[in-house]
Amino acid sequence: MTSTFLRALSPFVRVMPEVKTPDREVSFREKIVWTAVVLILFLVMSHLPLYGVEPQAGTDYLWAMRVILASTRGTLMELGIGPIVTAGLVMQLLSGSKIINVDFSDPDDRALFTGGQKVLAMFMTAFQAFAYIIGNAYGELTATNALIVWLQLFMSGIIVILMDELIQKGWGLGSGVSLFIMTNVAGQVMFNMFNITNTEGGAPLGYAQAATNLPKGIVAAMIANLLRAFGIGTDAGPPVDAAWLLIRNGYDPSIMSLTVTFGIFFAVLWMESVRVEIPLQYAKYRGMKARYPIKLLYTSNIPVILAQALYANILFFGQIIYNNWNPNGTNPWLSWLGVFTLDPKSNRMIATGGLAYYITPPQGIFSILGEPQGALHVLVYASLMILLCWGFSKIWVDISGIAPRDVARQLLDSGYIVPGFRRSERVLERLLDRYIPVVAGLGGFLIGVIAAVADVMGALASGTGILLMVSIIKQYYEQIAKEQLASMGGEGIQGLLGIL
Repeated sequence: MTSTFLRALSPFVRVMPEVKTPDREVSFREKIVWTAVVLILFLVMSHLPLYGVEPQAGTDYLWAMRVILASTRGTLMELGIGPIVTAGLVMQLLSGSKIINVDFSDPDDRALFTGGQKVLAMFMTAFQAFAYIIGNAYGELTATNALIVWLQLFMSGIIVILMDELIQKGWGLGSGVSLFIMTNVAGQVMFNMFNITNTEGGAPLGYAQAATNLPKGIVAAMIANLLRAFGIGTDAGPPVDAAWLLIRNGYDPSIMSLTVTFGIFFAVLWMESVRVEIPLQYAKYRGMKARYPIKLLYTSNIPVILAQALYANILFFGQIIYNNWNPNGTNPWLSWLGVFTLDPKSNRMIATGGLAYYITPPQGIFSILGEPQGALHVLVYASLMILLCWGFSKIWVDISGIAPRDVARQLLDSGYIVPGFRRSERVLERLLDRYIPVVAGLGGFLIGVIAAVADVMGALASGTGILLMVSIIKQYYEQIAKEQLASMGGEGIQGLLGIL
């Protein structure tokens, strides 16, 4: 029976703007076009400033999570994918804890759950936009300006929800959330590699100047330093010892952060290749065989995205609560949630105590070494990240249509059987139940470990962001390969690719 919560959302589901599911086979070329259109629109929104706000005014509440949330300060993409992911997180927790009862084997229940999640994302957009204004994220605004800014944020949020739905319903490739994260992280990585802006400080011991004047981007800095060694560009300063670039000044991109980035890249690629394969046989043509791969990263990057969304919301609302109701840190209950200090140079609220401090992503190993409780910060952050990724991975299997019962039904409907087993959904479900829950839990645990290590060691953007970017790029590569293979035709190929 559908829960009261979902029934309460059903009237909003009916009036919510909707992207219709394609009533025909969408060609691969058309999917590429729609994906490109959505990506271009996202980039335009990421660079289009909000009307009625001062760019340097107010407080940047999401600075620690902007890369992962595909958010850009002071633009139409201020909220990024935060409301969408937060809505998914809430619905997961409600469903996983059985507060709401959903029969995911029932298409109507599943459709209502998906629609309810979209409506909740709309409410979260409105609420977060309101919280931004109340929290003076853009400084003091007049009533008229506050309404204009809220409408811009709300409408932008609705557009982002619809763009994600457009891609997920089969008009594009992958999902809008993954596409936006990949684009944002990739842009940050390229910026940190090739940024030609000169550094403002930091130089090796005994260097002739107070600053090296090398570019901030590590690749650009290495090239510039090499040119100086050959006598080119020495008017900006003499070359530095290449070993100094290994860790640099502790905060600018360095060879170490570049190495960590490539380390994450290869670790994720290796994990993506590990799988358990179930032998299959096409029922109509006994000689046609295939394998169903149960990947180690069975739930992909979803657990990390949800864990980071939970962190982002705690940090976001923790800062607003601190600014408005506990500005001096005198309330012990509110201080337990978080104590913050305003950095006047960047207008960022830096967590210095409470839960918010321990869930703030570490900004690299050298930043941690300078913290009084750096070791405890790493321990709590890593433990919570691993636990959350494991838990979200287990829950996501049940609610996203990839549980053993769902896979068994999809395999049989596609005309495939497992050699040596009866053609029975229950029998096949029991077989898959030996593997899927274990692999999903282990994959979630390991992805949490990599995410925690990546954030602690530092990378050319958020460590978790790098992990997500690599995983998403790999997914797009596989999906494009499947689309091209499916376009070659074949009933068996089409049926199998439809479930992988």
